[in-house]
Amino acid sequence: MNKTVVPSVDSLQRDWYVVDAAGQTLGRLASEIAKVLRGKHKPTFTPHMDVGDFIVVVNAEKVTVGGRKAHQKLYRRHSGRPGGMKVETFSHLQARLPERIVETAVRGMLPRNALGRQLFRKLKVYRGPVHPHGAQRPATLSLSTAS
Repeated sequence: MNKTVVPSVDSLQRDWYVVDAAGQTLGRLASEIAKVLRGKHKPTFTPHMDVGDFIVVVNAEKVTVGGRKAHQKLYRRHSGRPGGMKVETFSHLQARLPERIVETAVRGMLPRNALGRQLFRKLKVYRGPVHPHGAQRPATLSLSTAS
């Protein structure tokens, strides 16, 4: 019988990728980012390990949604206090904190456990075209989605 090979932590190579979100559809962009963060594009993918790469998303303010979602899609958060529910539409949140839109979409596509929280820390989202991760020399990630 063949044995399943589990990669050691020392043998893992984590690359850095930069993704331009300008003109991309939110859900399609988030699913591709989640796939790379999880490491599903690699032949060494292991479901219980973090084998994925780092992702830097730029131009988060220029991400799009289809239909009337800009005015109908709601983002909720709660302060923990009675009556502390805050509700905000996509367009208002995009004007205020566009990074949170991409982060929320990607977080929803990751596992809901300690591994998912560890994977989420490898996502860096920025409002404009400038990011501070030039020293890591991120490669441009070409997404298979075209809007």
